[in-house]
Amino acid sequence: MKVVIIGGVAAGPKVGSRVHRICPDAQVTLIEKGEFLSYAGCGLPYYVSGIVKDQKELMSTPIGVVRDSVFFRNVKNVGVLNRTEATKVDRKERQVTVIALESKKEEKISYDKLVFATGAQPIVPPIEGAHLGNVFTLQNIEDSESIKTALSEDKAKDVVIVGGGLIGLEMTEALAKKGCRVTIIEKLPQILPILDWEIAHQATQYLETRGVKVKTSTTLTAIRGEGKVSSIVTDKGETPCDFVIMSIGVKPNVYLAKDAGLEIGTMGGIKVNERMQTSDPDIFAAGDCVESVHLVTGKPCFIPLGSTANKQGRVAANNVCGVKDVFPGVLGSTVCKLFNLNIGRTGLGEEQAKQEGFDVITVLSPAPDKAHFYPEAKPIMIKMVIDKNTRRLLGLQAVGLGVVDKRIDVAATAITAKMTVDDIARLDLCYAPPYSPAMDNIITASDIARNKLDGRFQSVTPMEVKEKIDRGDEFVFLDVRSPGEYETTCLANSTLIPLGKLRSRLEELPKDKEIIAFCKISLRGYEAAIILQAAGFDNVKVMDGGVVMWPYEKK
Repeated sequence: MKVVIIGGVAAGPKVGSRVHRICPDAQVTLIEKGEFLSYAGCGLPYYVSGIVKDQKELMSTPIGVVRDSVFFRNVKNVGVLNRTEATKVDRKERQVTVIALESKKEEKISYDKLVFATGAQPIVPPIEGAHLGNVFTLQNIEDSESIKTALSEDKAKDVVIVGGGLIGLEMTEALAKKGCRVTIIEKLPQILPILDWEIAHQATQYLETRGVKVKTSTTLTAIRGEGKVSSIVTDKGETPCDFVIMSIGVKPNVYLAKDAGLEIGTMGGIKVNERMQTSDPDIFAAGDCVESVHLVTGKPCFIPLGSTANKQGRVAANNVCGVKDVFPGVLGSTVCKLFNLNIGRTGLGEEQAKQEGFDVITVLSPAPDKAHFYPEAKPIMIKMVIDKNTRRLLGLQAVGLGVVDKRIDVAATAITAKMTVDDIARLDLCYAPPYSPAMDNIITASDIARNKLDGRFQSVTPMEVKEKIDRGDEFVFLDVRSPGEYETTCLANSTLIPLGKLRSRLEELPKDKEIIAFCKISLRGYEAAIILQAAGFDNVKVMDGGVVMWPYEKK
């Protein structure tokens, strides 16, 4: 069997390696336009920053063997044609036309099974100056080398990152560690559009404490300079800079598949079934060039991730070799690190869930990631999205200086298994003070959700409270923290009655007005609501997340 793979970064090498293991007699040829093979694209920002010292580390096995063409030939029995571009696929003749980029020699390679692993390509807006010197994207090792070279040669280091997505923010840390002054330009009202606003805002505030300028609702209109960039122009004005990193996003690289007549999906990627099979039964596709199915909505989605590419590559290879296997879909599970801040998400966000027709409730739950008395405990904030009708978890986001990834992984597992918050609250998760609270953060958030669903208390979000204040609504914004906490940080329009004194001061509160109770994380706010309801107060709510998740100005 002749297997030809187009693309040699993530999914392609995975396909080739797996085919070799299942069908060792197969003749496998891997075609890669670039020079480098099977490298960790997600590690490029860490190579730019210097955390990863040598580019070889990005394309090495765990024991340090570089995955180059010699490695693939000798170990995987895969023939590699790198620096070679596939220019045409003739499905009738079962041939791929390729051209060697150095010699310009053209040849045709026949196949029995063909796999597209052509990845994605950066989106560069069609604006003036987009191709000036020192305007970069970060898609491959060559890009990272160009950025490193430019940073070492130029003394001035005012950098503008266009786009506030994951790659842009990971590059922020890399550039700051190189001594750059960084400004992020984002067209949308928030950075990290994959997150809900409350969580993304925490990231914005943190970046600003690290000296990063964040400009949202700002549109790039031009890049100016003579030979090299000297400034960028937006709808808000002109900003001098020495470098520009384009991080607007990527789109699936499907031109070759499209020219071959393969079906393209509604999200712009190659359309595949659960076996990673295209509209041609002898052609498969995997990685960033395909569209996936979202496990919650069942609808097509495009969420390019290296983890997904590797899993899809294995499934495609299995089916190429006649071993039945399926790839059911994705949740968009993602985690990233910004300096010391950790951010993660999986499943649906609140607005996304509402747009899909779910009747949702949300939970904002801040708490330490370990037992509060353990010296290394650090705060994390969780937002949970739940379907009110089925009580199923739909999505979870987390941000903080503490550990978030294991909570995201538990949530991804729970969503995949269609678990309810009742199921999650009963999970037998590990506990020891150095690792988690006795009630892990995700269990606590689930219990809060259960209380809401069971009608034990009503809640409002900080955004809803702010809207009430801005409208001039009459309500009591009841702070039940201690006087010392109040003196350190207080919220506008709030009334202080410490929880321990609330029972003796009930007469100070009107029974004919709405009362919204809160504290640092709103645990005491919940206790206050119970006291007030027992005393005959009918219109009592708790502000989710308390002062910790209040995203507005504090006094």
